[in-house]
Amino acid sequence: MPSETLLVLGREALLLMVLASLPPIGASLLVGFLASLFQAATQLQEQTLSVVPKLVAAVLALVIAAPWIAGQLVRFTLQLFNVLGEVNA
Repeated sequence: MPSETLLVLGREALLLMVLASLPPIGASLLVGFLASLFQAATQLQEQTLSVVPKLVAAVLALVIAAPWIAGQLVRFTLQLFNVLGEVNA
């Protein structure tokens, strides 16, 4: 297997990892920002007001994005199996 193929597969694996983690991280970032604005406006400094909504948002984003993430993982796995099938034993 040429080293270029390994580099391309490694790059695509890293890109897939970033793309798959984007929905929960983005949702947590958005909800955390809104919770921080709410806490600053109301002068409430309770930790659970920021942690629990971020956790709920991350889980909800994973549930919503699960079909897309699974499709991307299946696509990459099939591509990986195709490349591995071309390797001479």
